[in-house]
Amino acid sequence: MMKIDANSIRVGDVLEYNGKLWVVQKTMHTQPGKGGAYMQVEMKDMINGTKLNNRFRSNENIEKVRLDQKKFQFLYMEGDNLALMDNESYEQIYIDKEIVGEQVVFLQDGMEVNVEFYEDKPLTISLPETLVVTVKECEPVVKGQTAASSYKPAILENGVRIMVPPFISMGEKIVIKTAEIEYLERAKD
Repeated sequence: MMKIDANSIRVGDVLEYNGKLWVVQKTMHTQPGKGGAYMQVEMKDMINGTKLNNRFRSNENIEKVRLDQKKFQFLYMEGDNLALMDNESYEQIYIDKEIVGEQVVFLQDGMEVNVEFYEDKPLTISLPETLVVTVKECEPVVKGQTAASSYKPAILENGVRIMVPPFISMGEKIVIKTAEIEYLERAKD
């Protein structure tokens, strides 16, 4: 752990505050007309998922937690657990699928994921930033409809609903942003 001043807090940082670990989701630096500047921080408890909005004075020192990162390969699901293999030692570990959240549906056999640990306890699992997926169902292309018009709903091979441009058709491969679960572009062959 290391102390940082409140002005150095960034989205994605993990902070120890009131005896808990929090991941920073939003920050906003504020300089009011009266009084000192402060940092408005929205944080999420890494253990139970509760959210907290807090103001830190600019000169206040906060404990930033250093997490250990390791690459693993996703092998399979076993009940509510993910079976992962350490890419270096080939050791297998089992982690509750809740850590991944709604992105769990995008896990594919053999996919490389990043696991962050704090004192040997897995806290977060990050999937690749983008993934190529196949569109299973969507409305057909309407002639004369432009790409600038509104998006249409589509269902991906894993059952996830997503909005896609009107020119995307059934069976096409598309690239999605994993974190936001949103369309990015057509997959290049």
